[in-house]
Amino acid sequence: MPLRLDVKRVLFQRSDRVKGVDLHPTEPWLLANLYNGSVHIWNYVDQTLVKSFEVTDLPVRASKFIARKQWIVAGSDDMMVRVFNYNTTDKVKVFEAHSDYIRSVAVHPTQPFLLTSSDDMLIKLWDWEQGWACTQVFEGHTHYVMQVVFNPKDSNTFASASLDHTVKVWSTGQQIPNFTLEGHDKGINCLEYFTGGDKPHLITGGDDKRVKIWDYQTKSCVNTLEGHTHNISAVCFHPELPLIVTGSEDGTIRLWHSTTYRLEQTLNYGLERVWTISYLKGSNLLAIGYDEGTVLIKIGREEPLASMDAGGKIIMAKHNEVQTVNLKSLPADAELNDGERISLAVKDLGSSDVYPQTLKHSPNGRFVSVCGDGEYVIYTALAWRNKSFGQGLDFVWSYDSSMYGIKESASSLKVFKNFKEDKTIRLDYHAEGIYGGALFGVRTRDFICFYDWLDGTVIRRIDVGVKHVAWSDSGESLAIITEDTLYVLSFDRAIVDEYLESGQEIPEDGVEDAFEVVHEVSTKAQTAIWVGECLIYTDAAWHLNYVVGGEITTLFHLDHPMYLVGYLRNLNRLILVDKDFSVISYKFLLSIIEYKTMVMRGDLQAAQGVLQSIPEDHHNSMAEFLEAKGYVEQALTVATDENYKFD
Repeated sequence: MPLRLDVKRVLFQRSDRVKGVDLHPTEPWLLANLYNGSVHIWNYVDQTLVKSFEVTDLPVRASKFIARKQWIVAGSDDMMVRVFNYNTTDKVKVFEAHSDYIRSVAVHPTQPFLLTSSDDMLIKLWDWEQGWACTQVFEGHTHYVMQVVFNPKDSNTFASASLDHTVKVWSTGQQIPNFTLEGHDKGINCLEYFTGGDKPHLITGGDDKRVKIWDYQTKSCVNTLEGHTHNISAVCFHPELPLIVTGSEDGTIRLWHSTTYRLEQTLNYGLERVWTISYLKGSNLLAIGYDEGTVLIKIGREEPLASMDAGGKIIMAKHNEVQTVNLKSLPADAELNDGERISLAVKDLGSSDVYPQTLKHSPNGRFVSVCGDGEYVIYTALAWRNKSFGQGLDFVWSYDSSMYGIKESASSLKVFKNFKEDKTIRLDYHAEGIYGGALFGVRTRDFICFYDWLDGTVIRRIDVGVKHVAWSDSGESLAIITEDTLYVLSFDRAIVDEYLESGQEIPEDGVEDAFEVVHEVSTKAQTAIWVGECLIYTDAAWHLNYVVGGEITTLFHLDHPMYLVGYLRNLNRLILVDKDFSVISYKFLLSIIEYKTMVMRGDLQAAQGVLQSIPEDHHNSMAEFLEAKGYVEQALTVATDENYKFD
């Protein structure tokens, strides 16, 4: 069963033929070197051209950022290497590096070294701290050397791909290769090392239309991927997902599973031949250079896989490795500041048997579900022992920890009770996703349909394109997030039960009065949780907000993307996690929500009682809320600011 791959186009820029691309490690910049002799830097966030360098009149076949020096380096068909400062656009250095076209450049991750390879069949090592002296020449290939790459696990070694049908692995400091890999029937155009884990793998692509994965310790070919219909021009392992990415002169990008080697997806952006692929470690971005331009895509989710139970234990998955941190371990006098990373001891729990695409605690916190690769596994949260497993494209928990649901296929759902199959729900439409909670939710492109967990009855169909769903713990409130709107609904279980007990046949769209829209907020919500009957959410501008009585209140402005995982009542703090798995907290007083809720109900006497538990520095904002609701007299008594009273 295929991986769920969300592919989003970030940048689409037409230009002359692009021979090389690179991504800046900290700035939102894409570097593209063109066959027409120019080099461009694009900002992929605001889609603007940052800098343009007219390097030469001949093709520039290779370029790279050297971010630690604020440089770009470019190699071209005039046999020259040029170095520019990308801030000032000044030329730092120009020198003749080879006696034929320069095909590839590689920057050492820590040392002041640059590797270049050429049609003169040589590889050269340059040291910029020695005035760009050539400190070593590597001879051995008998045809053009198309690409060189440093080994990220051992940067004293590097590999080269040549049209002589071979890959050679070298050590800096030695003139002869350590070994040679042979297996392609024609010339090899590209290669890349595996960066994601411990596997000693190298990937190559050649004019024989084949992609080969090699074990460079055993010096053997592990697998051959076939399917492209023209020369392979670019290959890489995705830095975050279990994917091999290949590009070809057939115009396609192919995504293959790096464990099963199954073809997962084929992408074609209609820009003719693919020439180059680059990735950014730690991100899901892939840059692709074509005959007719550049495309930047994002594959997969930025949101970290993390789940928190009610007691503050967070379980996180980084690739297949599973770790945990526990907020209960904080000392009683620990000082927590809004927006600051909480220092917590990280404990390794174990590994996941499947590559996780979802991870979620059961409602009682005793179990954790992991789903991915068309399978799910349920682990015990404490010891990370396998409790149950099975086939499933998606997995969700019911409101009751003894029940869960899976998407077996696009037209079939299964409900399990006490880890045994309980029922099957057949669908007459194509399910794209499922949601757990008080009801079993099934999403299509155009609507969401809610089913009863116990008998599989249709409760209500709501015609809206859904991105995310969040139920309150009571099961009485529901948030539906779409691309640009947040809907808050109330759910009346009593009306549904009454309808079911009456024996009436439920209409195709379900029980009309089961849900009532309470609020509709125009916003691009990202993540959402309920604290009691108060909805907390983050939006696309990375504000942390809450909704009470249809009013949005911004609690904090987040300084970078963070994702809500829960609320700890004993600390009065919201808990968020960022993509680096840092845990961050923000103060959130439930008493403020209780006060506002009582004011909304018109129960001012009860609200006055709650006011005593709200710190005085929040009283002016409570006064503003009262005034907005028409309680001007009460607002004046609550306000502590004399200027507010005067106004």
